[in-house]
Amino acid sequence: MTLRITLAGTALALVASPALAQTAWDMPTPYGDSVFHTQNITAFADEIREATDGSLDITVHSAGSLFSHGQIKDSVRRGLAPIGEILMSQLVNENPVFGVDSIPFLAASYDEAEALWEASRDAVSETLEEQGLILLYAVPWPGQSLFLRDEVTVPGQLEGVSFRAYNNATERMAQLLGMIPTQVEAGDIPTAFSTGRVASMITSPSTGVSSQAWDYTSHYIDVQAWLPKNMVFVNASALDALTDEERAAVMAAAEAAEARGWEMSQAETDTQIAALEEAGMTVMQPSDALSARLSEIGEIMAAEWIEDAGETGAAVLEAYHAN
Repeated sequence: MTLRITLAGTALALVASPALAQTAWDMPTPYGDSVFHTQNITAFADEIREATDGSLDITVHSAGSLFSHGQIKDSVRRGLAPIGEILMSQLVNENPVFGVDSIPFLAASYDEAEALWEASRDAVSETLEEQGLILLYAVPWPGQSLFLRDEVTVPGQLEGVSFRAYNNATERMAQLLGMIPTQVEAGDIPTAFSTGRVASMITSPSTGVSSQAWDYTSHYIDVQAWLPKNMVFVNASALDALTDEERAAVMAAAEAAEARGWEMSQAETDTQIAALEEAGMTVMQPSDALSARLSEIGEIMAAEWIEDAGETGAAVLEAYHAN
């Protein structure tokens, strides 16, 4: 009897031991495993798992395999998934502040993009918090540039060309250029080109390589129009449910992921542009005429954004230009 009681007590102690408790999080992301954003997230999850001795285990579901890109934010808000990643500008319809990094030529380098993020981060974070979400970190894509089937040297050559859009900013830019925008997710790019839905796009060299853009376009015009960011956020209730040590591990890993992600993004730019050239694409700088027109469009869209974003937007750009 004594032995049975002792064994039973030991078993109960093992089950109740905090070291054996585990919280499992599913994390939906929109992009495939070969994309540097996903690789950065995988490292983020690994660091949390290691720092918590496995008590917080994050499983990354890439390429929209758990929820589609458009569903991820609402899924995290509703608690269907505790954590997720999206392209920030996808939420511009909810609040204009989410589109600040997609204004053409407002921030057209990594230094400028970092300054813009410093100026806008609090506004983005506060807007998410109003919906029960906590911003963890954000990482930019390489600068967005044009992929075309033919060489373009004057803006008029773009008129009437079907164009892959992925948010309101790209759709608006296409309209101002006289192009015909169609919303297409990154994973659907090859199909959209092969079926004739689109004949051009503006995107990062990373997406160009991952979607093998050389199969359906021939020219890459390195306009580096803007550096849109992906952001990772967590359901506030899910974060609050963690132990103090687990929350600290999440925040430390998020800080490391942001720093690492920006470095990965910069390295990605040169590597992927070289890959486009190696695959046979013509890489060129924009003509003076095209640059001038794109700059004009940037000014128009910046003014439109401030009008939509109101005092918050004006304060963000004032802080940005003051740096």
